[in-house]
Amino acid sequence: MAAALTALALPLAACDAGGAEPDAAPRTATGTLEQLAAKVDCEPNIQTNAEELRQANCETEDGAYVLATFATDRGQREWINEANDYGGTYLVGRKWVAVGDEKVVTALRGRLGGAVETASPHHSGSSGGSGGSEDGHSGHHGS
Repeated sequence: MAAALTALALPLAACDAGGAEPDAAPRTATGTLEQLAAKVDCEPNIQTNAEELRQANCETEDGAYVLATFATDRGQREWINEANDYGGTYLVGRKWVAVGDEKVVTALRGRLGGAVETASPHHSGSSGGSGGSEDGHSGHHGS
């Protein structure tokens, strides 16, 4: 079975050698908030500076986004789960997240690696009809 999988993988690897695919990303970056920001030429504007969460606003030629680093994997997942209620596009790495427009997140992925997650806004307590409300969707998640 392993030989069959290896035989299938070789032709695929040969195809990739000619050029990177559009969604190919580098190895996922690691580091402090400042180190991650430096990799994307951002001067971070620190908004939250706590032991469990550091969060900054960043702006690059690709656009504005929020960059957050976490002390623990659990803290990161809890933050993402809560932020998902507001919708949005997230670039997720090991103990860090970048949040912004899809175009910005895609550009960041080309430099930081990571996985893109997209969430649709959830409106609790809605009993039909949108009523034109954006209920808390206008900003990014912050603590």
